[in-house]
Amino acid sequence: MGAKKNRALYVKRYLEEQTDENHPVTLADIIDYLAGEGITANRKIIAQDIEQLMEYGVDVVCNRRRQNQYFVGDRHFELPELKLLLDAVHASKFLSAKHSAKLINKLLAFASSHQNLELTEDVYSDHRIKPKYENAYITLDKLISAIRTRKRIQFMYIEYRQDKKRIYKHNRQVYKLSPWTLLWNDDKYYVIGYSESHGKTVTFRVDRIAAPDLTNVDAVPAPEDFVLAEHVKSVFHMYDGEVRDIALKCENSLMKVIIDHFGEDVYRQFADAGHFCAIARISVSKTFFSWVFGMDGAIEIIAPIEMVAEYRAMLGRALPSAVGRF
Repeated sequence: MGAKKNRALYVKRYLEEQTDENHPVTLADIIDYLAGEGITANRKIIAQDIEQLMEYGVDVVCNRRRQNQYFVGDRHFELPELKLLLDAVHASKFLSAKHSAKLINKLLAFASSHQNLELTEDVYSDHRIKPKYENAYITLDKLISAIRTRKRIQFMYIEYRQDKKRIYKHNRQVYKLSPWTLLWNDDKYYVIGYSESHGKTVTFRVDRIAAPDLTNVDAVPAPEDFVLAEHVKSVFHMYDGEVRDIALKCENSLMKVIIDHFGEDVYRQFADAGHFCAIARISVSKTFFSWVFGMDGAIEIIAPIEMVAEYRAMLGRALPSAVGRF
């Protein structure tokens, strides 16, 4: 019985690795493969092994032509699904080149060797930067454990000096965080939770967390009214600032841009024939002002007046010689 079980497992591996709809094999092919592995078998025995695999749940499809041909049909992932996952891993700026390659190899194990060639031969790379450090992967593992066990995690945070040297922020300050959830945004990974140091809900970049330590201290639970989608919307691309209701005068053609950023529930009213006014709850920050500036005058901040003044001051600092014009 043990020899038969081992043989069936070899048959399973051969079918999963070497066959697909376009590359079926015959019983003779399977017998030849087993012979190369030092296992003797005949057609009747192999047919019984295939029946056993099918009873176990392996989707072995048989094409009944001049001679029966077999291949694995239904897999964990369809080919387009695997392609999407592979491209996402390959392009990720969060994963190092080493971890990307490791994860890609694991994903390729869900396809046949023939499909592997299809999946990898036309991978496009836009030469985006990969991180040099491996700590983000370890940090992610500890954050997942902290969220699962509802424990607090503590760490230091990385920033960069003018010479591009990585240093610990605020002279190696230890941040104490009760993590609630992880968020992928703009090809970066973030953890959201309650920070003891800040005394409020804070968002940290996972790849900038250093020396994470999972503690035995119970985490502060998320408030009942915490809604992730609303939090993401309010901090506006992960930059924390004072949350204000901001009125924006926008060209009519930019409605899709406003909806993309603030959702379909954003308040809108008529301004003039070419513009509408949108009022959104926004975390006011340099990132927000930069976004407005990037619209080249198609979006204007019109209220509250102190936000208009702050935006003008920022423009003045960027163009000191032009301060007098504002």
